[in-house]
Amino acid sequence: MKIYRKRIADELLKRKLAGKGAVLVEGAKWCGKTTTAEQCASSIIYMDDPEKRDQNINMANIKPKKLLEGDVPRLIDEWQIATKLWDAVRFEVDHRDSLGQFILTGSAVPVDDEEIIHSGTGRFSWLTMRPMSLYESGESTGTVSLAELFKSPEEIEGTAELDLDRLAFLVCRGGWPQAVDLAGDVALDQAKDYYTDVVRSDINRADGISKAPERVERIMRSYARNQGTQIPYTTIVEDIEANDGTTVDQETVALYIEALRKIFVVEDVHAWNPNLRSKTAIRTGNTRYYVDPSIAVAALGIGPEDLIDDLKTFGFLFETMGIRDLRVFADALDGEVLHYRDKSGLECDAVVHLRNGRYGLVEIKLGGEKLIEEGAATLLKLAKKINTDKMKEPSFLMVLTGTGDYAYRREDGVYVVPVGSLKD
Repeated sequence: MKIYRKRIADELLKRKLAGKGAVLVEGAKWCGKTTTAEQCASSIIYMDDPEKRDQNINMANIKPKKLLEGDVPRLIDEWQIATKLWDAVRFEVDHRDSLGQFILTGSAVPVDDEEIIHSGTGRFSWLTMRPMSLYESGESTGTVSLAELFKSPEEIEGTAELDLDRLAFLVCRGGWPQAVDLAGDVALDQAKDYYTDVVRSDINRADGISKAPERVERIMRSYARNQGTQIPYTTIVEDIEANDGTTVDQETVALYIEALRKIFVVEDVHAWNPNLRSKTAIRTGNTRYYVDPSIAVAALGIGPEDLIDDLKTFGFLFETMGIRDLRVFADALDGEVLHYRDKSGLECDAVVHLRNGRYGLVEIKLGGEKLIEEGAATLLKLAKKINTDKMKEPSFLMVLTGTGDYAYRREDGVYVVPVGSLKD
């Protein structure tokens, strides 16, 4: 019997069920939505069960209320294949007048939402799940808490147990629950299989439009080459022409990437707009990221040894991992992860911003004293530009590293924290 690894989303789901009649759990395929929802559910219907799929869809069209019968919370898995269920759930929530009635899970935004009449405001809560952070998969010691850093401690202590080779493997393996308990090449195969499924079929589920697999591969490869950048689609077009020797237009790139977004394969980071002392123009474009670094690895057709041989690429893909983990932890703190870049070229990889207005500035570096110094200098420079008369001072400045055995606070106040020591 497979052992369930606890997820940070477990407590979030319980909290949301306590406050709303229904909770919609969204996220990439294979990231563990159904398994997590099953831990809370008292009854379940799997809408995509091959033996009952057509029957379930017909019932959803004829008498959707029948599918909602069962002990609560009732889990409706892959609800989006029968969009009439949305309004049926909303109606039941209204008339039962009780909280924690339904959990809906879905790995794609509905293709056709014309049958959805009501938004669900006041009845539904939303929860986004992502592949596992290193803490959830057991690779982080969890000796440094992100929540505690918001209290601006004078000293921090933490240990990590990841060397460069292990980190390269984890970037390539990703946070897919199915891969976590596997070893070696078998574990690495899971991300490759995920990528292949996206290219061949899953991307078509987003909008019902058949797409050429070769073109999907080129666009995903370009997206992988540009992780952590704010490039426009026109630059992706140029990148494909330069590196793949083929042509594609901007409209096609936009269509394909929007489809990848709808199935939660890509999740860009939005810009942070602080109050600054100067009139420096802030760039507001989104920063490009896959939801998990292993997707970029699979798109590029590389492995752990390739990352060790190319530390620049390794650094870019480690940044994707860092963003993934920070997002998972920020959700637990009722916050979000943003990105800062201004016209002068000053850039901060991540801003963890909480709803109460507190925030921390984070630079993500693979490791080594030189990169840590560069990251700390960037953080201190940005901190000085923030107008603290109009907003709070940053709760912390942190360089999140890939390697390093210990977490510590520098004399200038910047925290240096190995990703293998961090938790929510």
